[in-house]
Amino acid sequence: MIIEQIYTGCLAQGAYYIESNGEAAIVDPLREVRPYLQRAEKSGAKIKYVLETHFHADFVSGHLDLAKESGAKIVYGPDAKPDFEFYAAEDGEILQLGGAKIKVLHTPGHTMESTCFLVSDEQGKETALFSGDTLFIGDVGRPDLAQKLVSELTSEMLAGYLFDSLRNKIMPLSDDIIIYPAHGAGSACGKNMSKETTDLLGNQKKNNYALRADMSKDEFIKEVTDGLLPPPAYFPKNVMMNIHGYDSLDKVMERGMHALNPDAFEHLANETGAVILDTRDPQVFVKGFIPNSINIGIDGNFAPWVGTLIPDINQPILLVTDEGRNEEVLTRLSRVGFDGAVGYLEGGFTAWKNAGKETDEIKSISAEKMAEMMETAQITILDVRKANEFLSEHVEEAINLPLDYINENFNRIDKNKTYFVHCAGGYRSVIFNSIMRSRGYNKLIDVAGGFKAIKENGNIPITAFVCPSTIK
Repeated sequence: MIIEQIYTGCLAQGAYYIESNGEAAIVDPLREVRPYLQRAEKSGAKIKYVLETHFHADFVSGHLDLAKESGAKIVYGPDAKPDFEFYAAEDGEILQLGGAKIKVLHTPGHTMESTCFLVSDEQGKETALFSGDTLFIGDVGRPDLAQKLVSELTSEMLAGYLFDSLRNKIMPLSDDIIIYPAHGAGSACGKNMSKETTDLLGNQKKNNYALRADMSKDEFIKEVTDGLLPPPAYFPKNVMMNIHGYDSLDKVMERGMHALNPDAFEHLANETGAVILDTRDPQVFVKGFIPNSINIGIDGNFAPWVGTLIPDINQPILLVTDEGRNEEVLTRLSRVGFDGAVGYLEGGFTAWKNAGKETDEIKSISAEKMAEMMETAQITILDVRKANEFLSEHVEEAINLPLDYINENFNRIDKNKTYFVHCAGGYRSVIFNSIMRSRGYNKLIDVAGGFKAIKENGNIPITAFVCPSTIK
């Protein structure tokens, strides 16, 4: 039996390839299905199942395209009712895969249809659990997402279901079973995930706070629901796409791979009201960009930030990218359901500039320069990191306004006041500054290198460090 994890860092997402005796199954595939087809082809295997652990919120699954191209059967556990052909597996049912067996374990809690898949090898030994968002390494799935779709459910009710699922279905399993979760650190589907992406169940029983043997149900509900931040706005929309269906990736790519010269690009932007999304490196962007464009650099957590910050998933989008990266950008947009790209600027920003079009820039200063300015004047520092990052350590007297909630809180900023904006390393602050500048806030100055550079400077007063694990 072969098991391979196919991990996508920018989404902190794990898909899986399982193969036995010429038959393969794919667990929780991403939207671009070619890698899975190629992997099966490499082994001469036929993809028999597309196993979905639940209706994903943080990405659009590739189940429909993969089933269409491979002839595989889409499998969900109990309580799943999608709008397309699928196989509804029963709790405890055994699916045959070559010489291996896959046992269906219905584990409601993260969502009501959440299901884990327990794999036994050709010798009949239970070896692997594909736990979806039910069990992570160091954490469990947040129990507040399904209630956004089913009003009679509460987070506490879902947490109660999750407690029962973990205690009755997973914790009785052998300690030497390997846990293969759907996500790792960085995903918004949990709150305390490890950077490790697999582990033995026995280790999790010892180290995962949610699997403590002496934990009561009430204690579990309190700990699991405590400290949950609001999920990104695009999560419910991705769930709906995964339930109801979506355009094939080929169609999305065909629409987006429309090369536009500067005049055509400008005309289409004015005609459609499209968001101009510039995906270049932040420090390149600040030196020159198309007015009113926003920067979300492709070499970062690109897709989740797009989903968090662009309110309308159906919004037309025009792209400015580095040469040769248009297809990559479109693919990563499609992963979170942003299928509205209508073209890209041929020749990139250089072509725009050479055409004599209007350009804009964001003022950026070094931490050293900011320290010098602080010696002679009082300045207002805006820290756009997450609240727990800020509470752990920050510049004295700084204001915290996390990028995550810019759309809800941007009116806390005075248009007539100058702010020095920083994040941890410079990626998020440029996103923040570009969005605010597109809204007419022109007195924001970016601090290059972010808090890392500020701390290394040593001349800027910083609060005492508080370990993040002690912050509630």
